[in-house]
Amino acid sequence: MKGKKIDDDKIMGFFDEGTEFNGTLKFVGSFRIDGYYKGKIESESVLIIGNKGKVEAELLVNHVVINGEFIGNIKAAEKVEINSQGRVTGTIISPKLIVEEGAFLEAHCQTSGQLAHPGSPAQE
Repeated sequence: MKGKKIDDDKIMGFFDEGTEFNGTLKFVGSFRIDGYYKGKIESESVLIIGNKGKVEAELLVNHVVINGEFIGNIKAAEKVEINSQGRVTGTIISPKLIVEEGAFLEAHCQTSGQLAHPGSPAQE
């Protein structure tokens, strides 16, 4: 996709409620999960976990927005947002962490300087 700019605000992929997937997911552009996902997710874009979404994974993303349930490890190059309906258990490493009132958070959190983008040598 050289030469073409991807709009991170536009949903490029979607797992709907009732969908189950195990494995490694790599995507360009925003991706939304409202079903169940287990595995590893890598992207330089935005991952959205919808209200009905449940994700058990190792995340290496630019930005993640959590409205549903997440269990695992998150490394975000830009930020992690946990909205009021969101539930997170695990580890979070990100320069920015936003947690809305009412969210559930049981995690080891580290906010530090800018992380390298997923897949770069500093992330390996």
